[in-house]
Amino acid sequence: MLIACGPSAEEKAAMDKARNDSLDRVKKAYDDSISKVQDAAMDKQKADSTAAATMEKARQDSMEAAAKKKPVKKTNEQKMKEDKKVLQKQKG
Repeated sequence: MLIACGPSAEEKAAMDKARNDSLDRVKKAYDDSISKVQDAAMDKQKADSTAAATMEKARQDSMEAAAKKKPVKKTNEQKMKEDKKVLQKQKG
C-alpha cells in the first residue's frame, strides 16, 4: 500500500482559492485607496480652480472700482477754458 504525503487535490484547490480570494481583497483595497486619492485630488483641483476664478473676479472688480474713483486729469486746454470762464464772470 502506498501512502501519499502532502495535501490532496481538494486541499490544494481550497488553498489556491483562499490565496486568490486574499489577492482579490488586497487588489480591491488598493484600487479603493487609489480611487480615494484621485477623488481627493480632483476635489482639490476643483476647489483651487474655483478659488482662482473668484480671486480673478475680485481683482477685476477692484480694478474697475479703482478706475471709476480716479479723477480725470484735465488737459491744459480744458484748464484754460475754465480759467477764461472764471475771468469772464469776474469781469462782468
